[in-house]
Amino acid sequence: MSIPQTKIARHKLIVDLLASQQVKSQPELRDLLAQRGVEVTQATMSRDLLELGAVRLRGAEGHLIYVIDNGSDGSDERAAAARLARVVEELVVGVEASSNLVVVRTPPGAAQFLASSIDHGGLPGVIGSVAGDDTVLLITAELTGGQAVVEHLLALSSARR
Repeated sequence: MSIPQTKIARHKLIVDLLASQQVKSQPELRDLLAQRGVEVTQATMSRDLLELGAVRLRGAEGHLIYVIDNGSDGSDERAAAARLARVVEELVVGVEASSNLVVVRTPPGAAQFLASSIDHGGLPGVIGSVAGDDTVLLITAELTGGQAVVEHLLALSSARR
């Protein structure tokens, strides 16, 4: 099968590859694309993965693999909650509240994915988020709602252990 050399076609192929295989690295993904006739630079690969919302999470065998959060359309609240719990467990390394603000620490490069998962997962009491590289700032609706959000995040993290 011939694949058009367009960004949309490349993105679809990346999504299909990540859904059908456990891809552990960008060079491995570049090789898979090349086998299908799609050549990309390292910069393009990184940009594509970022645009697609790909993140590396621990797979069933314990290896870090690339996955794409397909549930961002909000179609299934239980699935979104399960995804949020999985992402919180994998990415949250620290959490602290002050009044209606919550600071969440993540590994470098993971904050934007976590913030997006929180935004789409409907974390109770959170009205917005701002993400940097390794820190997410959550804003709660209630003036003293930060501590409740911290407790909820900690409960999500420990519920899957």
